[in-house]
Amino acid sequence: MNTVRDWEKPIQRLERLMRLRSFPVAFKLLEDKKSLSEIPFLRRMNHKTTLCQMINLVRNFDWSVGADADDFVSVMCPSIIGLSDIPDYMKDGTFRSIVWTKSRADGEKYENDIPRLPVGKYEAVAMAPLIYNPFDPDIVLIYANPAQMMLLINSLQFEDYEVMEFYCVGESSCSDAITRCYLNRKPALTIPCYGERRYGHAQDDELIMAVPAELMDKALNGMEALFRRGIRYPISYAGAETDITHAFPEAYGGVDFINMLRGNDNRILLGVTGSIATGKTAVAEMLEELGAKTIDFDVLSRVVVEPGKPAYNDIVAYFGKQVLRPDKTLDREKLREIVFLDLEKKKKLESFQHPRIGEEFFKLVEQYASEDPNAVIQAVVPLLIETNMQAIFHHIVMVYASEEEQKKRLIDRDGLTEDMAMKMIRSQLSVEEKKGYCDFIVDNSGPLEETRQHVAELWEKLKKIQKDRKV
Repeated sequence: MNTVRDWEKPIQRLERLMRLRSFPVAFKLLEDKKSLSEIPFLRRMNHKTTLCQMINLVRNFDWSVGADADDFVSVMCPSIIGLSDIPDYMKDGTFRSIVWTKSRADGEKYENDIPRLPVGKYEAVAMAPLIYNPFDPDIVLIYANPAQMMLLINSLQFEDYEVMEFYCVGESSCSDAITRCYLNRKPALTIPCYGERRYGHAQDDELIMAVPAELMDKALNGMEALFRRGIRYPISYAGAETDITHAFPEAYGGVDFINMLRGNDNRILLGVTGSIATGKTAVAEMLEELGAKTIDFDVLSRVVVEPGKPAYNDIVAYFGKQVLRPDKTLDREKLREIVFLDLEKKKKLESFQHPRIGEEFFKLVEQYASEDPNAVIQAVVPLLIETNMQAIFHHIVMVYASEEEQKKRLIDRDGLTEDMAMKMIRSQLSVEEKKGYCDFIVDNSGPLEETRQHVAELWEKLKKIQKDRKV
């Protein structure tokens, strides 16, 4: 059975980020049971089985398996996924009242509340580890502990946020994950039931989430964005009895520092950002010509790593002398090559540089504001969004250029190969992702004169904001 897309690389990335201990399961319902024979390496059971047994064989035994309605021990399993109906003694609650409810009336209510797929459309079910590209799944089943599931939920909520609602019918939990996901095309999380633990060997700490196949990229993209911001699994403990101030993001605990930077005068603190090679420097120079004071974080990043300074010493101690030139200054190209290929090393480098850059930044802001209480102080920060600095600024401007234009500029400007240029571009948040964080966007895709006009319009807006605020 052919697949429309290659699932291997995204699933490998998801498994690494979540540190899953079992395979994500590709789950597909087939309208013709003969299609089972088209799936490579698929096994049919030589005995009656249950749905949760089949899932276990996929996620822990590395098997591809399939079944039609006649392969199941009980009609209960195929009825959940629309392969068969249930008999009258189940519909009236008799079956549930044998074990799970006090009365037949409760059993009937129980049975009526279990979501099921309509009978008649499907004849068979197939499951396999998604990493092997067995087929394009309808949904993906992920088993993980509560901490891993919270990360997955956060990842799915990262863009187009919405509150997630989850259900638990009790026994027959496959209906809560699989059927609800099919019916609603939304992620469906639940607690594995008694039967799944007894027959499907779900562990005490495991939850299950079914994710529509079309949302898997959304989940992965959100997880990678959170990873860049330091949200990752396993979750490190800050300590219940210690001062955890240092462990909180600046946006939570840095109110006093933010207020000092913003000041109580009429300054405007403007963050200017954009992805690599979008033209941030050119736009900043235009704003400076109109009267803005400029603080360039690229310049500050060089100042704080001059030989003998604390950041320089930390970098050499961690990365070694391989990142030094013969004159003992940092080989920034060498350092860049190392960190662009390793997110962990990138975060480590930032931990050496960013606090020192922040100190220099604060000094310059105070200097410019003391010289002119009405100053527009622009800080050019390439990684403003990635380093969670949004709260510092009154307003944020993003300099925009298309990815194709970024690539062309990097190749022309730095002599990079196309492959290296794209790696550098995609190591940062894309311009499309950054748009949502910004108050103003300056399009720098066209001729400089067009950009200059956009900047002039921006300047007028900033001065009006300042004037209205002063009144």
